Amino acid sequence: MDRYHKALASSQVITDDSLVAGEVAKIVEEASKYATPEVYKFLLGSIDLTTLSTEDSESSVAEFTRRVNAFDEEYPQLPNVAAICVYSNFSEVVSTELDVTGVDVAVVAGGFPSSQTFTAVKVADVALAVAGGANEVDVVMNLGYFRDGNYEDLCDELIELKHTAKDARLKVILETGALKTAENIKKASILAMFSDADFIKTSTGKIYPGASLEAAYVMCSCIKEYYAQTGRKVGFKAAGGIRTAEDAVKYYAVVKEVLGDEWLSPDFFRIGASGLANALLSAIVGEETKFF
Repeated sequence: MDRYHKALASSQVITDDSLVAGEVAKIVEEASKYATPEVYKFLLGSIDLTTLSTEDSESSVAEFTRRVNAFDEEYPQLPNVAAICVYSNFSEVVSTELDVTGVDVAVVAGGFPSSQTFTAVKVADVALAVAGGANEVDVVMNLGYFRDGNYEDLCDELIELKHTAKDARLKVILETGALKTAENIKKASILAMFSDADFIKTSTGKIYPGASLEAAYVMCSCIKEYYAQTGRKVGFKAAGGIRTAEDAVKYYAVVKEVLGDEWLSPDFFRIGASGLANALLSAIVGEETKFF
């Protein structure tokens, strides 16, 4: 048994889908207690504000970034978003236009959203994005390797991408909608963390179903177990289909109940979204607001 299979075999995280659903149902039942202005503000400050359109251009991404700059001026009492997330070729546009502090430059890279290209291409993409100013890089796990049980090549590729990203955070997207089962999600979470991921992320939101609370529960359980074993804190990012304040609060509840308050920081908790920022802002100010 190689080291990858040993790591998977030693995990005690539950993988019975019905049990996972039951645990999530318990959390969701009590989640409404977290629907407070303070939590809404925290969630707003944990968003990776995202534009990933085929029609994105330098001018549209520049304007997208300027809206984030303007938010600081128009809502100085509120936290700004955690990051702006764009395609890798726009990293320099965002880093050039971004004037506010505390907002990171995030990109999707490495053959996003399918991860189907040469490793050398993925490495070059990550390197160019970081050179352009990205300090967070979201890449998709190679699910072809995962399907074939080729964990060595899967992990070696992620480790190389992290090495290429250097000090930039590497968020590894598991594409949980493709993995489907708690067992597969657990395996993918462990392999990603074993490969130096700084965050594990649910979904691309492009091909398969997006985030689910059940996937979040399994991923957070794996993060908790990994931290207990290694002392290294890995972040969690939910992405794909999270559009309402109510939805966001449920993910907050899962993170709080499974991982605790230590993870309730933008350093370890993110939500990838486009429309959610306006939904949370509306909930905070008490009327429909479309700022972003």
